[in-house]
Amino acid sequence: MLDALAHVGRDPATGGYVRDAWSDADLELRGWFAGESARRGLDLNEDRNGNLWAWWGDPSGEPGVVAGSHLDSVRQGGAYDGPLGVVSAFAALDLLRERGFRPGRPVGVACFTDEEGARFGVPCVGSRLLTGVLAPERALGLTDDRGDTLADVLIRAGRDPRGLGPDPETLATVGAFVELHVEQGRALAALDRPVGAGLSIWPHGRWRFDLRGRADHAGTTRLTDRDDPMLLLARLVLSARSAAARHEALATVGKVLVTPNNANAIPGHVAAWLDARGPTEASVRALVRDLYDQLTDDTPTGTNSGGRIEGPWGEIAGEGEIRPGRGLNPSGSGGFSEGSASSRANMTFPEGGGGLSGGADPSGNGGFRGGSASPRASASFPGGGEVSTGEGANLSGAGEVSAGGGANPSGGGEGSPGRGGSSSGGRVVEVREESWTPLVEFERGLRERVARAAGEVPVLATGAGHDAGILAAAGVPAAMLFVRNPTGVSHSPEEHAEEADCRAGVIALADVLEELCR
Repeated sequence: MLDALAHVGRDPATGGYVRDAWSDADLELRGWFAGESARRGLDLNEDRNGNLWAWWGDPSGEPGVVAGSHLDSVRQGGAYDGPLGVVSAFAALDLLRERGFRPGRPVGVACFTDEEGARFGVPCVGSRLLTGVLAPERALGLTDDRGDTLADVLIRAGRDPRGLGPDPETLATVGAFVELHVEQGRALAALDRPVGAGLSIWPHGRWRFDLRGRADHAGTTRLTDRDDPMLLLARLVLSARSAAARHEALATVGKVLVTPNNANAIPGHVAAWLDARGPTEASVRALVRDLYDQLTDDTPTGTNSGGRIEGPWGEIAGEGEIRPGRGLNPSGSGGFSEGSASSRANMTFPEGGGGLSGGADPSGNGGFRGGSASPRASASFPGGGEVSTGEGANLSGAGEVSAGGGANPSGGGEGSPGRGGSSSGGRVVEVREESWTPLVEFERGLRERVARAAGEVPVLATGAGHDAGILAAAGVPAAMLFVRNPTGVSHSPEEHAEEADCRAGVIALADVLEELCR
């Protein structure tokens, strides 16, 4: 089935894929999903946020077990990130039928919309809207590089943007979710194992840095008279690397827009996007604060004077002391009470005991959710608010936060990004948080059932975000399987998985679905 998708959105010059959400390529892939569903006699539904669900059995009476992933890509991405999970879900369902298995619960295949966030800048849009983490009014106002809003794009695709928003009815049909994904690192290759299971997902977020100066002539403006934001950009890139090393985290400046972008003009404005991830929420937030300080350490406003600073990184006092305000959990567990992942992406084995944090599923059903129409957990988000995705989806998070200022109570958690700002002469630095996902530790009972059913596979923590993490944070029992990537490279045309390993992944997924559907 992957071969049938190989031509869609492929750049022949690079071999990479460009499959932006709601683009022609994405719409073609959605058509492919509908065709595969019909071929298997599955009931296809598209929820109010554009996520696709194909069901073997009726989930309205009893929540089902769902597998799947996404079909969109980063720009110039690889062939496996996302599609491998969707294709493997269909293939696992086929294998269950070949075995003559009769599931005791409905089985679903899901395709989530706009997981990568390549077009509109916010990842996991479909699952965030579904669970109520992303406010629909914010989502509809997101713009792409051409200035088109998500609302515009949805209308052109024949969808009604007024329907976006929390969807507890759809969420209630998901009793458990298992996402298979190509590994985006080298752990399984180092272990010489074809398949692994997920332990946790690191906290991660995206921040937009607006660096403002003064546009001027490149040949007539003296160096001493320049307000050049490109110098701030250079400092941002270098400081991101050093700050990440200090805080044992990861930081990437991967997208830049320069205005007016002329070879013979000093720019007036540079927008740069920071992706930051780490083993704890505290380490990521300290990294962003540290980076902001380094960009503004020559400002007359004294933003790094050692006093309290409030911004899109949370509330931090003095050097390295993180106060448990603004949504920060001092345990670093992102609002969860079962502890945090280790300081590095570790791997443990289900029978080894070490590193398998979190308590057993108190329901005694091994992580399967049944009967409840609303998720059971809430997650703390930046800005001081708690986003609860139960009945009614409480979006009470405080919104806009400025350096040294207070919170705007009109905000909506994920729906209202925080901001910080400072200036130096003609140069201005503004920071806005565009997305945030706390630490997710997959439910221990389900995680151990998945690892055993898949054949006692190694258990891995990951720094990559996934829809499974969004669902888990919303209280849906979720788990992940990883398929070995011999290159260890992802978000690149070099991303790869061997056919034999993909088959091993399908068998493991089918075994997991069979176990969860008994």
